[in-house]
Amino acid sequence: MISLANPARFGAIAARLLPWLWGATGLLLAVGMWQAFFVAPADYQQGDTVRIMFIHVPAAWLSLMAWTIMSAASLGVLVWRHPLADVAAGAAAPLGAAFTLIALVTGSLWGRPMWGTYWVWDARLTSELVLFLMYLGVIALRAAMDEPARAARLVAILTLVGFVNIPIVKFSVDWWNTLHQPASVFRAGGSTIHPSILVPLLVNAIAFTLLFFSLHLSGMRTELIRRRLRGLRLRAARSGA
Repeated sequence: MISLANPARFGAIAARLLPWLWGATGLLLAVGMWQAFFVAPADYQQGDTVRIMFIHVPAAWLSLMAWTIMSAASLGVLVWRHPLADVAAGAAAPLGAAFTLIALVTGSLWGRPMWGTYWVWDARLTSELVLFLMYLGVIALRAAMDEPARAARLVAILTLVGFVNIPIVKFSVDWWNTLHQPASVFRAGGSTIHPSILVPLLVNAIAFTLLFFSLHLSGMRTELIRRRLRGLRLRAARSGA
């Protein structure tokens, strides 16, 4: 972490990693989607609508992971004052919002044939919607402030406060009576999903995770370039004045 405090060093490392990350992402996405739509069997009750799971579940996992990464980066802003912590948090926020929206939309499409409705105000769906609104709030707060250092601190505080919603989303199906099914992949008694569906699901989960980190690193590099250009403009303006 200390060695990555130098933005130039981080940029060089990211430039070397990104081609490999994008290559692995494309390969695993192609394999995962091929397995999901051409290899995995239809469910005996849900039919082909079960294939929505191969997008919905990884997106839902990443919606929680992105906020967790933002929370860790927020600690870096407030406690360790790491130079790249705010950059990491800022790059993760729009990605988290996108994956949360995908989870909500695909969940609604999946819920319509299963539950007879696109939406119910149960604990899992409501807490996931709250998470999406939290993402929008963090993005809006950052965009509304002109002073980057002050924006970083306020966003970090809001992110850490909002982390309380992550375990609520995760364990809501265990704490309350909801329509949403309980955990079926990672559970104490082992997965309840047949390997013919579980394997494509895990491949897609890894592919989506690599996609997230590819986009995250690219977003961090772009933000560092933008900040550098802003610094050069400020110095040029001061020199001209």
